[in-house]
Amino acid sequence: HVIEKSNRLRVILHDRTIVDAEVIGKAPRSDIAVLKIKAPRSKLKQIVVGSSSDLQVGQNVYAIGCPYGLDNTFSTGVISALGRTIKSRTDRRIRNVIQTDAAINPGNSGGPLLDSAGRLIGVNTAIISESGSSAGIGFAIPVDEVRRIVPQLIRYGKVIRPGLGITVFSNRDMNDLREAGYLRGNGVLVKEVYP
Repeated sequence: HVIEKSNRLRVILHDRTIVDAEVIGKAPRSDIAVLKIKAPRSKLKQIVVGSSSDLQVGQNVYAIGCPYGLDNTFSTGVISALGRTIKSRTDRRIRNVIQTDAAINPGNSGGPLLDSAGRLIGVNTAIISESGSSAGIGFAIPVDEVRRIVPQLIRYGKVIRPGLGITVFSNRDMNDLREAGYLRGNGVLVKEVYP
């Protein structure tokens, strides 16, 4: 959602150098995008990528971002819960996200969620707040999901998801057909089969 309505992208590096960026791929269902920046390799430092499969509730975490334009903001907290489900900007469910009480505000999205060893364990994506500011309920996409999605975004520009190759009638349509006496029993009614 950070790049959702943009027509020009720029990235500010740690030394305040501003570089142009282009979108290589995006996965709106997972709220992840890959950008390519035009910067000398000498100005880039790779983050150590951890794992999200062994995270535990209560574990210390650190969020880095640019909340309200305040760059290089560092906040601390713990993992409050694992395996949460939230809605993406496209109204699709993002499953298995990390919940944290580390302060995440508008501007933190896309920033790293780190473990106590400084390893990337998630990408900050959303908050729940009636005021729009941090209420101690922030969410991050687990790094294992990011590692699965990013190679596809780099290679194809999108995520390739498996499918059955069919469209089915909705539950509402099924109920209407059942009430009209056209259907008996349970199951899935196939509406269309793709070539």
